[in-house]
Amino acid sequence: MAAPLPAPGVGPPPDEGAASGPCGSCAAAPGRLMRLGLAPGRHDHVVALAGNPNTGKSTVFNALTGLRQHVGNWSGKTVSRAEGGFTYGGARYRIVDLPGTYSLLSTSTDEDVARDALLFGRPDVTVAVADATRLERNLPLVLQVRQITGRVVVALNLVDEAARHGITVDTRHLSRELGVPVVATAARRGDGLPELLAAIAQVATTDDPPPPLALVHHDPALEEAVATLAARVEERFPGLPNSRWVALRLLEGDPGIEEAVRAGTLGELAGAPTPEAAA
Repeated sequence: MAAPLPAPGVGPPPDEGAASGPCGSCAAAPGRLMRLGLAPGRHDHVVALAGNPNTGKSTVFNALTGLRQHVGNWSGKTVSRAEGGFTYGGARYRIVDLPGTYSLLSTSTDEDVARDALLFGRPDVTVAVADATRLERNLPLVLQVRQITGRVVVALNLVDEAARHGITVDTRHLSRELGVPVVATAARRGDGLPELLAAIAQVATTDDPPPPLALVHHDPALEEAVATLAARVEERFPGLPNSRWVALRLLEGDPGIEEAVRAGTLGELAGAPTPEAAA
């Protein structure tokens, strides 16, 4: 049976950290961020951080948790992981920093870990961190995440560096194209974090997230093969939210997805445990 996102550790007393909004110093402020350090034992929502290396992903993690990368290993893997917690708007969040990777196509252990965490851990929100100065290089991973889930927020990080190079990104247009919120951030300075937290809370609590992105290939033979295989996957695993993505991975010979189909663990995606049940 595939494991959910790794079990949380026991953290130190809460570090209240920086607050957002004009009433950030008020203990009852609904939009206030309270950094909890290590992941809390009880949580309402799970957030995964995904992104290429050197996008500032760990800086976002540290800004939200108050940690300086508490690192351990993923179960059964030599790949490092970091997790922590924070509260926002009266809810407690466990946040897991996935390994930095350029794709989810299962060509390395890092990619296996990140892909399996998104597929089988089924976080309530995946924050895809992208470097605004190298957006073209970062978008392939964002698109792959979107093919797995619609519960995504894109953190367009390092916008201050981009501005120094004369680069601007139309976040509204990018959000329309991707179908998910896109928030401009400069995590080192704390810029955009209140808006990022609001977007995370919105996606975590919505009952109607957008469906996974279905990219259309312009090869009729490939499209026919994907559609035929996706229908067979749906027949075997009713309720699977991203059968088209699974079909593409099977056609590419992804060994992890092939094993999940053979073992039947792919069916867990149609009825994964809630965050409390997985805690």
